[in-house]
Amino acid sequence: MAIEVGSVVEGKVTKITNFGAFVELDEEKSGLVHISEVANEYVNDIGDFLHEGDVVKAKVVSIDPNGKVALSIKRLKPPSQEDKPRATKPKQNKRLSASFEDKLSKFLKDSDERLTDLKRKTDSKRGGRGSRRSD
Repeated sequence: MAIEVGSVVEGKVTKITNFGAFVELDEEKSGLVHISEVANEYVNDIGDFLHEGDVVKAKVVSIDPNGKVALSIKRLKPPSQEDKPRATKPKQNKRLSASFEDKLSKFLKDSDERLTDLKRKTDSKRGGRGSRRSD
């Protein structure tokens, strides 16, 4: 079967990198599953989901003019299906699964607190309330 955009292919993971996994396909071709295309959730370490030698099914996302094949594993799964890392690492706390708005709100609050503390410390070194020291 020819490799075409939109088709589902099966292959063996031959190499894991920090940006994705290379998958050997039939017809002596290989493709790349980018780290963002591995799972429906945020993937910090691809080794939590894939290992060399794994046989995976993936969807062909694109083929560039040079023949490079881009693959996606997550596009074969329904969005509601929960991906679970295969490695035995401690569970992530619930704070990491918060929405973007929650994370942004927390960041802004922490940032304001740090700026206030910094300003307080800087003012006390200058003599307080922005006054200058006389030498």
